[in-house]
Amino acid sequence: MSYQFAEQFSVYAQQFAAVASRVNKLALENAETLLDVQLRTLEKNVDATTSYLGELAEARDLDAYRTLWPKGLQVARDNVERVAAASQEVIGLALKTSEALGQLAKSQFEAAAGAAPAATRPAKSAKH
Repeated sequence: MSYQFAEQFSVYAQQFAAVASRVNKLALENAETLLDVQLRTLEKNVDATTSYLGELAEARDLDAYRTLWPKGLQVARDNVERVAAASQEVIGLALKTSEALGQLAKSQFEAAAGAAPAATRPAKSAKH
């Protein structure tokens, strides 16, 4: 009896370790992708802003500042749009990852339910 329990426990422990490894892999891949999306957006925003600030630093008279004002607003608008687009992409990626984790959990529950011995399942009573 003890050997049977130990063997069954060992199988379940191996299955748990395999599932935990897959979950960890999914989570790390998701984190890497999310960080990549956010860093690309930040890089584009910093490039656009520093380019504008360089032009602003070179302005010497009031007319130059007047022409740069609308450009500054456009740079700010573009930066906000990039951040919004990146946020939507991040949410989409997070949803895909959560769906993958849900499918993994579902498959494990189904496998566990199918592997449960018939003796441990409650018998249906004939009286209803």
